[in-house]
Amino acid sequence: MEETLHLLASRVPQPKQVPLMDSFAYRYAEKSLHQALVQKLARLISGLHSARLLMEHGFVQEQASLQRMLDEIEEDITFLSFSVIFNDFTPLHQEYLDAFYEEEFDGKTVIDSTQRRPMIPRKKIRAYIARVGKSGPDPSSLAKATRTISKTYSGYVHAASPQIMDIYGGNPPRFHVRGVQGTMRHDEHRKDIWNYFYRGIIAFAFCTKAFGDDQLFEKIQAFTRDFEKQSGESSND
Repeated sequence: MEETLHLLASRVPQPKQVPLMDSFAYRYAEKSLHQALVQKLARLISGLHSARLLMEHGFVQEQASLQRMLDEIEEDITFLSFSVIFNDFTPLHQEYLDAFYEEEFDGKTVIDSTQRRPMIPRKKIRAYIARVGKSGPDPSSLAKATRTISKTYSGYVHAASPQIMDIYGGNPPRFHVRGVQGTMRHDEHRKDIWNYFYRGIIAFAFCTKAFGDDQLFEKIQAFTRDFEKQSGESSND
């Protein structure tokens, strides 16, 4: 993934130093869709590394919270990639990019900032993916499934009671706040993280297709099959 990220990053205009308050920051001046894809891929890899480290140490609540973020990042990558793959760039994509590139602070100081970043409704992004990707005979079923998964993991992000109680137990029962290594919960989340690495690979495949690199796309497809074989899993599980 990292090798592919750096390859694709080299194919777009590079970030430039721009003034920011009393210093500078790196920004993509062109604010293109492909530059957005590169940035999303970088965040995807970082998130997968973080989720894996949390899982290894039994911090499954935090792992699940990160996976909720990864859900949206992977959806965003698919949403943007499909607009190129299917030649279907819509006003919703432009609205998304405008919000994505908006600066966090636009005043002389943080307090003076008037930034009000618009949020693109997640249901619109999912509906687009389901419609354009035509995943299965009933595209609305995919949107409903992803919404259900999102709601479940949102409980970890917002610390809802049912999710918190996953780390309560033992003899005598107590809250396990230093991880739940070796428990049933740990095993569940260890199995669950496989899906996020698998979907991450698929996201990279979509990106290479959006970059018009069919040779790299085929290479990633082959890697996907090898990943399934090596992990003893399959996308149908």
